[in-house]
Amino acid sequence: MWETTVDGRVLHFRLAGINNQNFIMRDDETGTWWQQVSGKAIQGPLKGKQLKGVFHDEISFSIWKREQPQGRVLKPDERILASNQYAKSDWEKSVGAMRVVEGADIDQRLAPRTLVMGVSVGGKSVAYPLTALQKQSPIIDMVGSVPIVIVLGDDKRSVRAFERTVDGRRLEFFQKTENNVLQLIDAETGSTWNFEGKATSGPLSGRQLKKVFVLEDYWFDWRIYHPDTTIYTLG
Repeated sequence: MWETTVDGRVLHFRLAGINNQNFIMRDDETGTWWQQVSGKAIQGPLKGKQLKGVFHDEISFSIWKREQPQGRVLKPDERILASNQYAKSDWEKSVGAMRVVEGADIDQRLAPRTLVMGVSVGGKSVAYPLTALQKQSPIIDMVGSVPIVIVLGDDKRSVRAFERTVDGRRLEFFQKTENNVLQLIDAETGSTWNFEGKATSGPLSGRQLKKVFVLEDYWFDWRIYHPDTTIYTLG
């Protein structure tokens, strides 16, 4: 998700094509082409410019609705529905059958379509396979010099990450579920934290962990745009 203003000018984007199963966007104002995954202009008058990212989650609707009971949902365009232009119900299956990058560019450490949760902090990148999180959550880790915690939601699918430092003190977390809702407990103070990274009880009640952006992606695609990434493995 990106802001659409560049150098004080609002741009309007449309799909121009697909590269490595990533959108290439074209802005109407200058004809510049932009990468979906990086937000970078790759061809045209604005080549080299960078869109400003907007922090967002990739979580299930059930969790979003629980956290945002008054939230609004984008309604499908009835005209497009009538013309049958929306993706078919088997869209993911058909995309999954498409070929990926071949030859020397394939990194064999994981199968190309392994679903990973990618984290980049301070110039360092780590890919966390979803299967690893489903076996071990939360994951306490360091990305470069930044201590983080990455957490699987109670739906066993949604993922969030946070810096785990509060007032200069690193926290260690364990996870429990109460009334089918995930909770985190920090070992240092015994405070309880929710899936939004906010302490709901205990000595740190009211404190908010700093969010870290997580990109859900296929391994082959994450690796293309993060060539120096490491892969988290269960200890």
